[in-house]
Amino acid sequence: METPPVGRAIALEPLVRRVLAGNPSPFTYTGTQTYIVGHGEVAVIDPGPDDADHVAALLKAVAGERVTAILCTHTHRDHSPAAAALKAATDAPIIGCAPLVLDDSGPRADAAFDTSYAPDRVLADGEQLSGADWTIEAVATPGHTSNHLCFALKESGALFTGDHVMGWSTSVVSPPDGDMAAYMASLDRLTRRADRIYYPAHGDPVENPQRLVRGLAGHRKQREGQILRLLGEGVEAIPSMVERMYVGLDPRLHGAAGRSVLAHLIDLRDRGIVAERGATWALSAR
Repeated sequence: METPPVGRAIALEPLVRRVLAGNPSPFTYTGTQTYIVGHGEVAVIDPGPDDADHVAALLKAVAGERVTAILCTHTHRDHSPAAAALKAATDAPIIGCAPLVLDDSGPRADAAFDTSYAPDRVLADGEQLSGADWTIEAVATPGHTSNHLCFALKESGALFTGDHVMGWSTSVVSPPDGDMAAYMASLDRLTRRADRIYYPAHGDPVENPQRLVRGLAGHRKQREGQILRLLGEGVEAIPSMVERMYVGLDPRLHGAAGRSVLAHLIDLRDRGIVAERGATWALSAR
């Protein structure tokens, strides 16, 4: 992927523009991508981090238009904090996911929850809102976080997938709020939809979404199998599992990988396949 320009509105299709925030990192790739839907009367999806330059870029992109909805897929700090400043500048309501603030023990600062998020309206699964030339439907996709929503653009068949499905990496599923069983169920739900293209918050548009989603589910099943094999070989601590499972991974990402391993272990425990032994894990006796 060629890095898109920061702060410039790029048209992706007739109803969709993208503005990249200047917050690249090992966890956000080139940065958070905010999407503008419609013309004249627009919705802004995932306004992004608390960054005055990004807010200014969004306001420039919608100059002469009326923002009627500020939509958030979830409340991690790289997605929702700019909603407050955008609302103050446009008087548009903040709509979308439910508020959620946890003391997340995950390793990445950008994944901390946004304590300032205060929606004017929370969308339930299947609820819709519309503008002059667009209709957006909420699609509940818990897993990355329990409050995660995707947004389907009915007129074009596009799905804005936030962090549930990304165009460059798998999603981190970090307990206590991240839930592997819920994540897998949400992937399964997407396989039963007929969306034409995905626009993730990080990375390229996904032009063959069904294939990618099947691949993501298969990848998670493969990771589960690796964990069970390692437990069978006596590797019982998560850091040791990460070292064996993620050969060549950027060391800065080891903590995040460990959180996903923990999410798998919790799912396996809840299914009666493994047992927790303090700081270590073991196969359940059957």
